[in-house]
Amino acid sequence: MGVLDDGERVEPATLDEWSAWLASHHADTPGVWLVSARRAAAREFGYEAAVLEALRYGWVDSTQRPLDAERSMQWFAPRRPGSVWTRRNKERIASLEASGRLEESGRAAVDAAKASGMWTLMDDVEDLVVPDDLAEAFARHDGSRAHWDGFPPSARKQMLGWIALAKRAETRRGRVEETARRAAAGERSR
Repeated sequence: MGVLDDGERVEPATLDEWSAWLASHHADTPGVWLVSARRAAAREFGYEAAVLEALRYGWVDSTQRPLDAERSMQWFAPRRPGSVWTRRNKERIASLEASGRLEESGRAAVDAAKASGMWTLMDDVEDLVVPDDLAEAFARHDGSRAHWDGFPPSARKQMLGWIALAKRAETRRGRVEETARRAAAGERSR
């Protein structure tokens, strides 16, 4: 079984309890399932508040699963060094900084992301900027750019992210070429 399957479940009654749990365990726990009511009206605190508290300590949310008819659970874990930062989470960090609520461990996660380039890696992706190598590949594949421009923004973002996350130059070149080739045929890659 994996860490998600074996993960502890925490069901705080209040935001203060969730914050206290993070303060006590953020440095010694691989992750936790935050259990909450499925219906927003039945929750003491919502997703946005839960995420803000997690970010304070350098944690991030991911997978959500149903637990039973009344409850669901969301996985929260320490942010990995190579994880990307979305614009929305960077805005949340700015809010935490402005209010003086960002904890030392949260600051360390931000500093590590800035040092590694992960802080800004997805900026152009979120702005749907076509990188030069992809534009060149479009020029080699008739009709690819027209099809690309017709794809929904969410599809373009997914494909641009797939390209941006390539770890090796060879992998990136292959992803760029596949994206342009498939776009020429009116197909989405990845």
